Amino acid sequence: MASVEKLQQLPVAWSDVDWKEELKNNITTLDELQKYIPLTATEKKDLAEVVKTHPMNIPRYYLGLIDPSNPQDPIRKLCVPEGDELIVAGDMGETTPDPYGDDRHDKGNGVLHKYSYTALVVGTEYCAMYCRHCFRKRMVGLPNHQTVKNFQNAAKYFTEHNELSNVLISGGDPFMLPTDVVGKMLEALVEIDHLNYVRIGSRAPVVYPMRFFDDQLIEMLHAYNRRKTLYVPTHFNHPAEITDEATEAILRLREAGITINNQAVLLSGVNDNVDTLVALKNTLLKIGVNPYYLYQCMPVTRVRHHFQVPLKRGVDLVDDARRRLDGYGKRFKFIIGHDIGKIEICGRIGDKLIMKQLHARSDHPEESSRMLIRQLTDNGGWLDDLPEVEL
Repeated sequence: MASVEKLQQLPVAWSDVDWKEELKNNITTLDELQKYIPLTATEKKDLAEVVKTHPMNIPRYYLGLIDPSNPQDPIRKLCVPEGDELIVAGDMGETTPDPYGDDRHDKGNGVLHKYSYTALVVGTEYCAMYCRHCFRKRMVGLPNHQTVKNFQNAAKYFTEHNELSNVLISGGDPFMLPTDVVGKMLEALVEIDHLNYVRIGSRAPVVYPMRFFDDQLIEMLHAYNRRKTLYVPTHFNHPAEITDEATEAILRLREAGITINNQAVLLSGVNDNVDTLVALKNTLLKIGVNPYYLYQCMPVTRVRHHFQVPLKRGVDLVDDARRRLDGYGKRFKFIIGHDIGKIEICGRIGDKLIMKQLHARSDHPEESSRMLIRQLTDNGGWLDDLPEVEL
């Protein structure tokens, strides 16, 4: 406990640190972790097994948000490995390492092209923090073939596909790349006329806000945003993540003219209660972040069985939260990010789940905007778990 208290009292002015140097202080081993968080013998044994497959990487800044006296602390669940990650089967149903179908839409050189109008490029496999619920858990922090090797070749692909209206630079976390590298990526896209805007997907404002205290980065983003509109989708899951430092990072992005949308995930033990969801949405609006998506946790291997909330419970949680939110707070969509496309969970009538498919794979355009109706079950947490029924 003394060690944890010492960490929280470190005289660190996060706005003054060198973001590249501070990454070297990230907690990546169990020996480092147990200096700050008490671990039982069982936890040590289980965690040693988990990190062999899914590495641990926690910034000191984010570690300092944990209440070390609470083993069920939601921030802890988001960043510290748990023995439950060893569970690969259970009553929630089957799991998959690739629920979103990245492998099936891989065009090479980091480009994933699933929907006709949107393409994604995996800029890096590295993140400032390795979130325990990550749906790309099979690749984040590990060498893999789906990261971009030559961004000019990726840009050539985007140029040749004039059906595209936007590109998402994702990962990993693109903002963990040097500022000049991010700038070169953006520069390669600015003259592609059919791209209306570019998105940079990042959780760094949440877990590593000091990255945005770099004036050079903000100036570069501001200059680019004057030439082609930039959006940053980010990923706050709990109101405790919205700190003064995170608020300042968001403000600096907003002052560069960038619109920031939030894509949270409904997670058991983290935000699966009405009060937390309401506080999250309201606090996001307070700092200028638009609540955009609330994702149903995907059936990811070593994630599903301890993070996924059954849809029968989840749809009621979301409806109860919406009743307490104002108009801007209600705008978010409750989403299943499925291999067939994005599906909005609209609500339920009795024990029937009502959904609408928002996006469809480019080879199945007829599926977009269709309604889907499924029978709710007590444990079903994914589209494939629920039988098809008539209204």
